[in-house]
Amino acid sequence: MEHDNLTLSRQGCFRLYTAARLMIQVYQPWFSKLGITYTQYLVLMVLWEQDAQPLNAISRRLYLESNTLTPLVKRMEAMKLVTRKKSKEDARQTIVTLAPHGRELQRQASDLPDCIMSVLSQRGMGSDEFAAIIPTLDRLIGALAKQ
Repeated sequence: MEHDNLTLSRQGCFRLYTAARLMIQVYQPWFSKLGITYTQYLVLMVLWEQDAQPLNAISRRLYLESNTLTPLVKRMEAMKLVTRKKSKEDARQTIVTLAPHGRELQRQASDLPDCIMSVLSQRGMGSDEFAAIIPTLDRLIGALAKQ
C-alpha cells in the first residue's frame, strides 16, 4: 500500500479516541442515575477537590476552552449543582461554587471509581494494569498541552 502510514491499525489517535468513548459508555449508567453528563462529572470532581474556584482555573484544569465550559456551568447552575458569582477581587472573574445538590452528588458518586474498576476487571483488565497506563497518559497530555 502506498500510504500504509494512513491505515487505521497504525493510528494511536484512533485507539485513544475509541478508549475514551468506550470508557464514557461504561460510566453512562451511573451518570444517568446521578442525572449528569461526563463533562459535568469532571467539573464536579474539580470542585469536590477544592470548592469555589474561578471558571478559568476549572477551564485550565480540564483543558477546556472557556466558551465550552461557560454554557456547561450555566446548565449545571440551572440544575442546582453549582452557583456562579462574580469575584469580589476581580469582577471579570466568575467564581463557581458547589450548591448543596452538587455536594450531595459527591456522596452518591463515592463508589463510582470502584464500580468502574469492577467492570474493567470483569472484562479482563486488572486495576494494576489500568493504573500502569496513567503515567503514560499524563505524559502524553503534558506533551500535547504544551504550546
